[in-house]
Amino acid sequence: MLHRMAIALVSRFEVDDRRLSALHARAFGGDPAAVRPWSARLARHALTWIGAFEAHRLVGFVQVCWDGGSHAFLLDTAVDPDRRQEGIAAALVDAAAEEARDAGCEWLHVDFEPHLERFYLDRCGFRATRAGLIRLS
Repeated sequence: MLHRMAIALVSRFEVDDRRLSALHARAFGGDPAAVRPWSARLARHALTWIGAFEAHRLVGFVQVCWDGGSHAFLLDTAVDPDRRQEGIAAALVDAAAEEARDAGCEWLHVDFEPHLERFYLDRCGFRATRAGLIRLS
């Protein structure tokens, strides 16, 4: 059995756009060469963000955006495909919920695809609600 190192959750870590873009590409099947401006985007729009690190390697990420009041929004929950099913995503969501609560938010929203329903509803404690969506591009 392969021995894994402990995972450290770090809030509002200094974001390296290349490392976070690479993690996001691995997690969601995107272009591994594309580098997104994560650092500027998070500084401008996020209440918080949390990275899961094994030593200095980024293996998971989540961000929380908000309306400046009682509503926060969970976005970009990502875990390296090689590290899934280890509880990293659940730990990230739990930490994000705690930080949103500490900031005075009353509600944490999340959108997810059907295959993630058991994770968000059963494991993370979200409840299903009706919502609408319109694609803008």
